[in-house]
Amino acid sequence: MKKFFLFLILFLVFSCQIEPKHKKINELFKTDISLLIQEVSKLKDLVQSDATLSQIQKGFLAAHQSYKQVEIISEYYFPAVSKAINGPALPEFEEDDAKTVPPEGFQVIEEFIFPEYDKESKNELLKEIGILSANLKRLDKVSQTNELTDSHVFDAMRLEVFRIITLGITGFDSPIAQNSVPEALSSIESIEKYYKVYAENLDDITFKTVLKTIEYGKIYLKNHNDFNTFNRAFFITKIANPLSASICKTQIALKIPVIKEMRGLRTTAQTLFEENAFDAEAFSAFPDYETTPEKIELGKLLFNDPILSSNNSRSCAFCHHPESAFTDGLEKAISFDGKSLVKRNTPTLSNIAFQRVFFLDSRVNYLEDQALAVIANKNEMHGSLKESVFKLSKNKIYVTRFKEAFPEKKIDEFAIKNALASYIRSLSHYDSKFDEYMRGNEIILNSDEKKGFNLFAGKAKCATCHFIPLTNGTVPPHFEKSESEVLGVPDKNKKLDTDLGKFELTKADIHRYSFKTPTIRNIDLTAPYMHNGVYKTLEEVIDFYNDAGGKGLGFKLSNQTLPEDKLNLTNLEKKQLILFIKTLTDKKYSKN
Repeated sequence: MKKFFLFLILFLVFSCQIEPKHKKINELFKTDISLLIQEVSKLKDLVQSDATLSQIQKGFLAAHQSYKQVEIISEYYFPAVSKAINGPALPEFEEDDAKTVPPEGFQVIEEFIFPEYDKESKNELLKEIGILSANLKRLDKVSQTNELTDSHVFDAMRLEVFRIITLGITGFDSPIAQNSVPEALSSIESIEKYYKVYAENLDDITFKTVLKTIEYGKIYLKNHNDFNTFNRAFFITKIANPLSASICKTQIALKIPVIKEMRGLRTTAQTLFEENAFDAEAFSAFPDYETTPEKIELGKLLFNDPILSSNNSRSCAFCHHPESAFTDGLEKAISFDGKSLVKRNTPTLSNIAFQRVFFLDSRVNYLEDQALAVIANKNEMHGSLKESVFKLSKNKIYVTRFKEAFPEKKIDEFAIKNALASYIRSLSHYDSKFDEYMRGNEIILNSDEKKGFNLFAGKAKCATCHFIPLTNGTVPPHFEKSESEVLGVPDKNKKLDTDLGKFELTKADIHRYSFKTPTIRNIDLTAPYMHNGVYKTLEEVIDFYNDAGGKGLGFKLSNQTLPEDKLNLTNLEKKQLILFIKTLTDKKYSKN
């Protein structure tokens, strides 16, 4: 009996000493929230006491960098609160309630005090700081009862590396202050702090590799902290990619289960750039929509067959030519009547599976619905799925092919849509020179192309809308929402184009002249550009952005989302930027 009690006491003592790792993480997280609240309180005191501009700006930067210590867990577990704390300084339309919500948080405050601070707006600034403080208290409250798991902590660390690449060093959440590199350092330090909890008392080479990579990253960020000259290509390939891969390897070594969840970015992706990092199936979200080889072949057959149009005169391939990355080279395609033109420029179908909305006005959410809308449009194919079912059912070849693709059902409207969508999903693969470089081929890009990438993700601000690596408007690192922008695109007469874009769908003023941010993969093949095909060359497009879009052309656009300051790119920088953009052409097109 004595031996039993002795064993029980030893067991209890030993158990008390082994605290679950994720509980330590939670304590660190709550401590960081308290420090963040203190930094924001200091900022408020600086504004209230009419401190100097330099003091207020330093106070803001200190508070925002403090948020970067919290971001890794906050963004993962509390995305809604985190958005209120650090979301873009742009109003957002909530479709469920059909209302526009004003922005709040750090980025709104940033606009008050950078580059200058007008003391006339002191009360408004204090109001915004008060809103931020209230949201931080919300975060503190919800964190008290939050339950972490080791699997989720490792997933959060991996996603934080991806967030640094896509939203951090690109300037997305420090658009005016351009304090992105020091903030990336804070984010790396937060990963290090949490990672060390798991590395305690372990000498495994994997742990040492991660900590060595982190240390190298910290030194590099400290010594290269200028936003415009920061070498993002080097940082991603030599630090960020090895770091996220090593974190995944650590998780495997510790036998911590990987999250089993269907996401656009796979939970198993060790880097953003590996060949199968993205799952096209996850962007469809319905089991019945699953792509199969048989559906792809059937979809390809339908895509090139005019049988889906009302008079058997036009197929999908009429406007989407494979050799032009599935565009047609026209400003606007010829309408079904053969005389007039359709409303907008023909978009590429290459690599479009990795987005959450389709058409330039974002009016449908799935490729299946896009196929239906095109077939039914009287200006495009003037067809009917109901009529198509009737025609296809009379064709012996199609009856056989549908049976192979859909063994459990007869030819119906869903099968037609799903087959077409499956074929279009199959067109989404990343194998460009840029991808090969990011996967380790250091010599495939020349010096000017690398400099072009650093401009794309830095000074030129392209990557703040065309997010890496998809280069469309699907927001990383969760890739759950695709954005649209108001650019102020002109018409042929250099007046503001009258197409209202997404406004026609939502009737929200913020969407007036708003269009979905498309992928710029294979853009070298898809001229002319913009929703109306107004620009014939990439040089014209770059000049438009360099001059601040519509506002640079003198248009009065209160809702323009493109920054209204000129980029001041030199002629050499413009050339380098275009050289990089051309590296986004997939190899299958480059060979031709």
